[in-house]
Amino acid sequence: MAQKGSRRPPLVADKRYSGGSRGKKPPRGTPRKRKPAPRGPKRNLPFFLAWPLALIRWIFRLGLRLAMVGALVVGLMIGLGVFYFTSTMPPLSQLVDGRAQGSVTLLDRRGEVFAWRGDQFGGLISASTVSPHLKNAVIATEDRRFYRHIGVSPRGIAGAVRINLAAGRGPLSGHGGSTLTQQTAKLLCLGEPYDPSSGMTEREYEADCRESSLWRKIKEAVYALALEAKFSKDDILTIYLNRAYLGAGAYGFEAASQRYFGKSSAQLDAGEAAILAGLLTAPSTYAPTNNFQRSWDRALTVLRLMEEQGYLTAQEVAQARATPAELSEAAEARAGGYFADWVMASGPSFLTRDTTEDVIIRTTFDQEIQRAAEAALAQVFETKVSPESQAQAAIVVMSADGAVRAMVGGRKTRVSGAFNRATQALRQTGSSFKPFVYGAALDLGWRYDSLIEDAPFCMNIVGSGEWCPANYDRKTRGWVTLTDALRNSLNIPAVKLSEAVGRENVRTVAAMFGIESDLALGPALALGASESTLLEMSGAYAGILNGGSSVTPYGLVELRLLGDNAPLMEQAGGIGERVITPQAAQALTYMMHRAIEDGSGRRAKLSDREAAGKTGTTSAARDAWFLGFTADYVAGVWMGYDDNSPLTGVTGGGLPAEIWRETMARVHADLPPRPLPMIRPEAPPTAETGVPQPGTSRGTARPRAGDDSLMGVLRSILGIDG
Repeated sequence: MAQKGSRRPPLVADKRYSGGSRGKKPPRGTPRKRKPAPRGPKRNLPFFLAWPLALIRWIFRLGLRLAMVGALVVGLMIGLGVFYFTSTMPPLSQLVDGRAQGSVTLLDRRGEVFAWRGDQFGGLISASTVSPHLKNAVIATEDRRFYRHIGVSPRGIAGAVRINLAAGRGPLSGHGGSTLTQQTAKLLCLGEPYDPSSGMTEREYEADCRESSLWRKIKEAVYALALEAKFSKDDILTIYLNRAYLGAGAYGFEAASQRYFGKSSAQLDAGEAAILAGLLTAPSTYAPTNNFQRSWDRALTVLRLMEEQGYLTAQEVAQARATPAELSEAAEARAGGYFADWVMASGPSFLTRDTTEDVIIRTTFDQEIQRAAEAALAQVFETKVSPESQAQAAIVVMSADGAVRAMVGGRKTRVSGAFNRATQALRQTGSSFKPFVYGAALDLGWRYDSLIEDAPFCMNIVGSGEWCPANYDRKTRGWVTLTDALRNSLNIPAVKLSEAVGRENVRTVAAMFGIESDLALGPALALGASESTLLEMSGAYAGILNGGSSVTPYGLVELRLLGDNAPLMEQAGGIGERVITPQAAQALTYMMHRAIEDGSGRRAKLSDREAAGKTGTTSAARDAWFLGFTADYVAGVWMGYDDNSPLTGVTGGGLPAEIWRETMARVHADLPPRPLPMIRPEAPPTAETGVPQPGTSRGTARPRAGDDSLMGVLRSILGIDG
């Protein structure tokens, strides 16, 4: 029997689990620890392979870290740039009109627009107010993914670079791959408005804004992101629609729509919208007023793009192709180029040529009369002048008060800024000056039937010796009336008459009638040795028509700012002081009427109404003139070469008279005949019925009582009493 308290010896099983916790079994479910498998011998790469691979791994890790840091820095810089541009960007209302200059809209005598000058802005439009066709045409042409990108398009830039490289250009030359938002950023010049005080011209400023360097492209992209952050897509499109230049001085699609089609941009159809959207590629090249067919060909491409992108159906495109857009009457005619230039030059520069405001000018211009003058000139040159001829011509048509109705400054009529031969060419006037000699004589008491001798004579001119004037045909006719002398444009009687009434009196009459150029001092004054412009001469003849008062030709009737009702400038008429008496003017009109009826100007005779006029041909036929008038209008025609070389077989009574007749026939086509304001003798005066020649001094007639003309005052001051 075992003793109490004695320790039991360990069993064999206890010894089996003696590891870990002595005498304790591991809990059930505890996995047994296994000894790791013995490792094989360690493999080391050769030294010449190990260190290059380690270096590559180090460089790769460093490059990755640097790229991550660089991306973070670039992202931060872009974010700061976007924040800066966004915070400094003005509101939408200040971004839609970026013109540095204002515009001038010229209206004709009936209030219709006929010409534009300066930078035209048609008024604020938005993406929601323009025609849907216009909005779709712009997006289809310029940026089909406009509503899906964030302002820049990497795909577009990559495609543009590929196209440029394939064409042999630099990666940034030619196609830019710019989104419509980036183009808007360029139009805004990255938020830098033009500052005239910077010393940079507007052209240099625009060239700087169009710079295509890599740095400029990066700035444009950042500014485009800022635009996207600041404005909605439609707001960005609104800025673009208002600022894009579309040729012919039109900024924005509203101005272009009015300029080319005479309607609002909200009313454009698909064809018209395609033409305007096509201008964005090259405004001057595709301007419909320069070459409509080229513009329409470009529009057909735009229509195809609109169809491909689902903006138009095939039927709508076919209809647009079948009915090409038509220009407005003003755009088609581009009338009044010379006239518009003259009006712009005659007004104050700060309200015309250099205006920063939008100005409306109502003028005396008549588009129908302008077309009549242009058609007459074209017909005569096409039918009676050699196609190789470089001869030029000019026409002016005005009313008796000096209101200019039409002006043709050369054979090329659809021009702007060209040399205007009607206002800028100073040429000798020839025999067209003679009416001022006869006007002075009539005002000093001579009569239409006074006799003067057409016989050879010579004068001794101090410093020049003997001078013997001769008639054009080298013949003399003995005693003739003043009417016959002027009717046949005789030179000898004109010189004698000028010497009889006094050269200074002739000069005074011519100057008071508006011949502002320097007048010749010698006796050749009577034969038109002085120079003048066609506009001045036409205005002087208007003074004869209106009864003897001076005339200042004018074209500006009213000038006001856009939106204002009160005009800043007004012109009521051009009639000034009286030069000769109404009786003298009526007698002179009769004498000039005889010149057209059966004298040197008979080729200008109108079939249905009375007319009065005078031919003019200068020495060696370098200039040929015809000026005259009906009861309604005055017209002047000049013809010659710009280099002052002689005309061949042309006199004032030839082609200029025919151009005058063709012009006036068209001008008066719808006007009832009216009689000329002239005396009407029972029979034309002759040498047998004429009155004896007054004394060889200043004439025998005394000044008439109540004569308030300036010549009458001059006679009183000089004490001329016959």
